[in-house]
Amino acid sequence: MTGVDSAPEMIAICQDTLPQQSWGVADMRSLCLGRSFNGILAWDSFFHLCQDDQRRMFPIFRSHAAPRAALMFTSGPRHGEAIGVFEGEALYHASLDCAEYLALLDENGFVVVAHMAEDPACGRHTVWLAQRR
Repeated sequence: MTGVDSAPEMIAICQDTLPQQSWGVADMRSLCLGRSFNGILAWDSFFHLCQDDQRRMFPIFRSHAAPRAALMFTSGPRHGEAIGVFEGEALYHASLDCAEYLALLDENGFVVVAHMAEDPACGRHTVWLAQRR
């Protein structure tokens, strides 16, 4: 497992919890690990990027996805931007609309396996599961 986060504090927690895995501080928007993976998970992270940065992430996902790799990410349920609060701090959220996510996935070689908007069994997350062709 390889994990990346832009917050050094989060990576420190991961290193303490799972020291045998590979962890690094990096910005996903410029990620270039030079290898591919069988699975990519962007859970509660991807939707903190502005809409244009989200669009630019799909080629980065593709460059890190091995053939038939799974890609799972969370987004908002519809196009828009919002400011939430986490532990008293303002937290930016953005989302594209469903049709645009579908198009970006297709353009970058992914097929949607499952999609659930505001899944009640998953904390009302909107979840995408795709597979690289």
